[in-house]
Amino acid sequence: MRDDAASLWWDQVVADDPDEARPRPPLDGDTTADVVVVGAGYTGLWTAYYLLEADPSLDVLVVDAHVAGYGASGRNGGWCSALFPVGPDALARRHGPDAAHAMRAALRDTVVEIGGVTAAEQIDCDFRFGGTVSLARTSPQVDRLAADVAEAGRWGDEAHLLDPDGVAEHVRASGVLAGSWTPDCARVQPARLARGLARVVEQRGARIAEGTRAVRISPRAVVTDHGTARCRWVVRATEAWTATLPDSHRAIAPVYSLMIATEPLPASVWAQIGLERGETFTDARHLVVYGQRTADDRIAFGGRGAPYHAGSRVDASYDRVPRVHEHLRRTLVDLLPPVADHEVTHAWGGPLGVPRDWHASVGLDQGTGIGWAGGYVGDGVGAANLAGRTLADLVTGADTPLTRLPWVGHRSPDWEPEPLRWAGITAARWATAWSDRVERRTGRSSRLAEGLAPLLGR
Repeated sequence: MRDDAASLWWDQVVADDPDEARPRPPLDGDTTADVVVVGAGYTGLWTAYYLLEADPSLDVLVVDAHVAGYGASGRNGGWCSALFPVGPDALARRHGPDAAHAMRAALRDTVVEIGGVTAAEQIDCDFRFGGTVSLARTSPQVDRLAADVAEAGRWGDEAHLLDPDGVAEHVRASGVLAGSWTPDCARVQPARLARGLARVVEQRGARIAEGTRAVRISPRAVVTDHGTARCRWVVRATEAWTATLPDSHRAIAPVYSLMIATEPLPASVWAQIGLERGETFTDARHLVVYGQRTADDRIAFGGRGAPYHAGSRVDASYDRVPRVHEHLRRTLVDLLPPVADHEVTHAWGGPLGVPRDWHASVGLDQGTGIGWAGGYVGDGVGAANLAGRTLADLVTGADTPLTRLPWVGHRSPDWEPEPLRWAGITAARWATAWSDRVERRTGRSSRLAEGLAPLLGR
């Protein structure tokens, strides 16, 4: 693996077209617009897309401190799923059963919507419906998957409990006792999706100013390091980078998730592994892992476990943690032993946004004209599209089923001040890892993990 390895996704974008990764010009002094969107990731780009679909006459400006898709949108595991950080049972307890049913239906529809848009707009992002297969390799994991499948059925989600032979029809992993499969997920190449969506948004008439850092979001204006953009509506779509904005340090905790990718694997290896239909895969451990078979026959595999940095700091130097990347490699080999003799060519990472109550949200303050969306806790590939459609309805004043979903207007509490924030997040990370070790050793569910569940949106 090269010491300077970038993410697989961005290396592929550059290989597709070297000009594609060149930044667009920054903002050229003060300007005006109808809507200024801060952040050119999925949330910001989808918001611009649907605003211009609703009203092509709108003047929409998108600003980003780096380039479109620089953040989690261009680095993630490529799961376009119906996942949401708050489970449906918990949603029902907070908002009522009708709201939970509506949220689940909207998220399922979102996967189909993204597939339709990428096809219609000819965004070549390796979109493929394959669903997600989840593995259980300990008795507690079997119990959790059975509970997850039962919960899914209560809320209209399709999910199937599998025996080991059923799992093997999707993926042939080691030590599998059981598994589950849901169709509500598609594999994507995330950076191609982000860059392709940016091109389409520009073609529809939006302006995208890259290399333009927002230093303050105010009512009817965004102050940047290249000028002030005055407007009627502002949309904050900054996810983990929200913590770097003034007065928002405690709104979101930027928690790092890291990834590796193998070299392209030969057909003989894939004959042993499977994943012929483009399935994404995970297992039921507490410390999340996730993977996919890429369009060029690699495995892209990631997981949590990187340290949280006190003060909610975000820095490019945190994207590589050799100890964690090596742990991911060992975990992948443990799951799929045929990859053991094949090189890991890429290792990267980045922050995702975690609200204090793990409840993603979208909203618009009519008084200030400031809208927002985020807090996806790593489930943003799909949820950001739903957020963009919802924000477009809110900005244009449309009263639709989307604007009545339970996450609309939700306000998460702030995180604790430091050092309590660092202590709490670090303790939770340690506790989940420790719980996985206990369950592997004893074959019994971790009471510590059960105690953490209400704090993690479950």
